[in-house]
Amino acid sequence: MPTLEQIQQKMKKLQVQADTLIAKKAQAAVDQIRKIMLAHGLTTVDIEAKAKANREAKAVNGNAQNIKAKVAGHLNGRTPPKYQHPKTGATWTGHGRAPAWIAGARDRNRFLIASGPAAVRLPSVSPVSKVKNATGRASLATDALASKGHKKGPQPAKYLDPKTGATWSGRGPAPAWLAAAKDRTKFLVEGANPGSADAGSAKLARENTSAKKVARKALATKPAARKAVTARTVGEKVAVNATRKAHAK
Repeated sequence: MPTLEQIQQKMKKLQVQADTLIAKKAQAAVDQIRKIMLAHGLTTVDIEAKAKANREAKAVNGNAQNIKAKVAGHLNGRTPPKYQHPKTGATWTGHGRAPAWIAGARDRNRFLIASGPAAVRLPSVSPVSKVKNATGRASLATDALASKGHKKGPQPAKYLDPKTGATWSGRGPAPAWLAAAKDRTKFLVEGANPGSADAGSAKLARENTSAKKVARKALATKPAARKAVTARTVGEKVAVNATRKAHAK
C-alpha cells in the first residue's frame, strides 16, 4: 500500500504535467491569435479599443432600459386607469402599448371609464400633438413680433459721435456718449429718420428751452414790478399825509 509521501509525490508530478499541457495549449492559442492579427493587420490597441466600445455600448443600453423601466413604473404607479373592459374589468391607463382587448378597437371611446359629467368622450390628444401646437403658437408669436417693423440682422448706423467716430444703430441700450444727451437729433447720421424716442427727446429739449426762456423773462420783470409797487406805496402815503394835514387845519 503506497504511503502518504508517495501519493503526494505522484500528485506533484501530475500537477507538473498538467501545467505543462496548459502552457502548451495557451502557447498554441497565442500563436493562433498572433497569426490572425498579422493576417488582418491588427494590434492589441485595436482589440482593446473594440472591447472598450463594446463595454460602453452595453452600459448605455443598460441605462436606457433602466430609464424606460423607471418611466413605465412611474406612469403605471401614478396614472389612473382611463379605459376599462366592460366584461372582464381589465383596465388601461392610455400610456404604453395598448392591450389586446382595445388594440383592435375602432372606437376606443366606448371603453372610457365614466367619472361623472366631466367624462365626455373627446378625442384624445397625444403629447406629440401638444408639443407641435405649442411650437406653432410660439412660431406665430415670433412672426408677429418680427412683423412690427423690426428688421432682422445687422442694422445700419443711425447715430454718429463726431469726436470718436463711434456709431449706434438705435436699437438696444444706448452707448454712454449718447445716453446722457438731452437732444439726440444732433447726433443723427445724415439721411437717418428719427424714431419716436428721438422725437420725444427733441420735444423735451424744446420744452426745457421754452421753460428757461419764461423763467428768464420772469426774473427780468421782477425789478420793474418791485419799482411799480414801491411808487404806488409812496403815492398812497403822500395822499394820506395830505388828508391828515387838511383835517388838522
